[in-house]
Amino acid sequence: MIHIAIIEDNRLVREGITDMLNELPDMRVVLASRSMDADALRAADPHVVLLDVGLEEQNCLRLAETVQQELAQSRVIVMDLLPAHEEVVQFVNAGVAGFILKDASMADFVGTVRSVAEGARVLPSRMTSTLFSQIAHGAVQRGATDALEAVRMTQREREVIAEIAVGSSNKEIAQRLNISTETVKSHVRNVMEKLALHSRLQIAAYAHQRAH
Repeated sequence: MIHIAIIEDNRLVREGITDMLNELPDMRVVLASRSMDADALRAADPHVVLLDVGLEEQNCLRLAETVQQELAQSRVIVMDLLPAHEEVVQFVNAGVAGFILKDASMADFVGTVRSVAEGARVLPSRMTSTLFSQIAHGAVQRGATDALEAVRMTQREREVIAEIAVGSSNKEIAQRLNISTETVKSHVRNVMEKLALHSRLQIAAYAHQRAH
């Protein structure tokens, strides 16, 4: 069961999302609030926190950072985003695990929640073309030497890289890591985007180069 917290200041939207998610057999909304309450959030201990990017009285980026500090095991998804939102890179650097665009379908919304809960980072395709290359380039300019650290590679993504390096298929990776093949594909896609690579062979070559 995926436990979810929602921070959304529009009551109708908040209640609508709550009802929608609670109807699903594998999800339960454990907290729905118009604003950030650290004590309530810690008590709810959600797997996923849904944050509205347009909160009027609170800064969403700061809230995302606070959630990561207060609940290290919870993963943050920013909702209601525009594809060209200027703070996307900052959100990624703050540890946000997923984004849901304003025009996302219900299937995209639910799929993002499930994938993030399983450990993936999820970015809509319209936002990924240059995002991670921007982050990596900025890190190089600052003197960072490890691309994995520069783009905040998750532990699960590192595990997927290691599996690819020894030739495992998506199905084999899914079985070994106890996640779905769709989540594996999401991890592989994210790794390619973060490291500006274009194939599994390149990922394997990168992993072997880094090991020596």
